[in-house]
Amino acid sequence: MTEVLLAEPRGFCAGVDRAIDIVEHALAKFGRPIYVRHEIVHNTYVVNDLKTKGAIFIEELADVPPGATLIFSAHGVSRAVQQEAEQRGFRIFDATCPLVSKVHVEVAKLHKEGYEFIMIGHKGHPEVEGTMGQLDSGIHLVEDVQGVARIQPSQTEKLAVVTQTTLSVDDAADINAAVKARFPQVRQPKQQDICYATQNRQDAVKLLSPQVDVVIVVGSPTSSNSNRLRELSDRMGTPAYMVDSADELQAAWIEGKAKVGLTAGASAPDVLVQAVIQRLREHGAVAVRTLDGVQETIQFPLPKGLKPDAA
Repeated sequence: MTEVLLAEPRGFCAGVDRAIDIVEHALAKFGRPIYVRHEIVHNTYVVNDLKTKGAIFIEELADVPPGATLIFSAHGVSRAVQQEAEQRGFRIFDATCPLVSKVHVEVAKLHKEGYEFIMIGHKGHPEVEGTMGQLDSGIHLVEDVQGVARIQPSQTEKLAVVTQTTLSVDDAADINAAVKARFPQVRQPKQQDICYATQNRQDAVKLLSPQVDVVIVVGSPTSSNSNRLRELSDRMGTPAYMVDSADELQAAWIEGKAKVGLTAGASAPDVLVQAVIQRLREHGAVAVRTLDGVQETIQFPLPKGLKPDAA
């Protein structure tokens, strides 16, 4: 008799909701096709669903015809991409998560005051490329504690830390501690850059993990915050597996397990969670219980020109 315990909160965050809404509103207002630079959010199901509705996902702006409508993904873009898009004359809507934009604003402001930056994040992630691309130089990426010793800022009087919003809260704290140990003067963000949704989903896994025999995380392989949830459970001693869809669930993972934990990354829609619950029932799960957790009420407005009253 298997029981499924659902983490709370799980799934879509306000930034993801807003990004998907922007694409759907643009399609409704301007018709297909709408071009989106990079996956709007890192979820296979969401991207494929929007493709069927008329979104075309591109990496290079040269692939967008003149005069087309272009949307920047939730992860944000560099200044160079922004400038190129403006020069090419597209109608642009920016779906960058407001919490990522907040980091961009902080970087621009402190750069004017003469600061250099240490960015804690994963090399190659589009959010990191977007944030580092706010400046031509003076921003140094650190991926782990060991990397702190290798960075060589040109001065240490004015140094500030910024963080990718979807990191492991614990890893980021460890790296930050190493940064502070090497550069005691370093300026910290007023509020940590890791977003509320990342923090809440990790806290929920910390609560869920000790109560179950295995954790299933719904999320795509490219999703940073989903990967962190799986790693966190593993680190806490509860084996965890990530699935992009119910089809990837393997019977061997849950065989003989009395309690199965289930959560979803911030870019994974609830329809996928429900499909996994259905598959777990087929494998013998008899009860589903949601754990207590933070209720998220944050909402972000749509950009001007896409709000329903502007239609």
